[in-house]
Amino acid sequence: MTIEGFRHRAPASHGRRGSLVILALVSALLAGCSRPTGDFDRAAPSVVHDKLMPAAGAELATNRGEPVSRFNLTDDEQELRDRAWTLIRPPSSRDWIEGSRTELMRTRILPETSGRIDPMRYYDFLRSDRYASSQVRYDRVAADATGDAALVDPFCKVALRVAKADQERLRALGRRDISTREELAGAQARVWENKRMTEWAGHALRFRLVSYRKAIDALEIETPSGDKVWDANVAWKRLAAEVVRLEKGCDVSNRYGQDTPLRRSRIYSNWGTERPPLQK
Repeated sequence: MTIEGFRHRAPASHGRRGSLVILALVSALLAGCSRPTGDFDRAAPSVVHDKLMPAAGAELATNRGEPVSRFNLTDDEQELRDRAWTLIRPPSSRDWIEGSRTELMRTRILPETSGRIDPMRYYDFLRSDRYASSQVRYDRVAADATGDAALVDPFCKVALRVAKADQERLRALGRRDISTREELAGAQARVWENKRMTEWAGHALRFRLVSYRKAIDALEIETPSGDKVWDANVAWKRLAAEVVRLEKGCDVSNRYGQDTPLRRSRIYSNWGTERPPLQK
């Protein structure tokens, strides 16, 4: 491009960046609280969170050099994002500061790696709640861990469907003699976005696991309760098994970490106690 051409295009580019910054700032101000929720803490429809913020985030992510797809979402891809949100949000629903920051990362206004959350925040909110009994805090941790564990299976099912569809998408591109640059870039970016969402859910669930572990250990020192500690630990171990499953690509085999039964050797068939009883 000539210098004259660059000078001619510069004002438009500058104007677009300025509009983008304004749009992002307005979105951030409107997102003063985390994503709104409805029944069972599910994401509630919101023009700001579903339209305005993602639009600003897509432009900002493009400027950061991240892959951004303009393709429409499939039903499974939309479900993947909805289910992932229940895992990536902070474990304490009262943590609106981290909830807002997570929402800005979800919509890509902020990059995903913008800082780390202190895993003790969950315990800080837990111990600040006033309960009639100290044992209720153990019940809270056990309920949260059990609830998170139950979210993994439906998330894995849709994640596997999305991964299979992505393979089909890439195979379709390979069969095409001629694909436009837009098709190629859009397909590759969507595959990257889907994989990023699945991996982010796994990282977030691992963070919850650490948060619950620290809370249980702290509660055992602050307000000991043998039976409740045991219940909380059982729930924690169940979640740990689901986290490992998700991190291994949603492998459904050996789901809860049991040892796989060893197959008996044919050499010892019908030997010793395995010998059939004598027939009279």
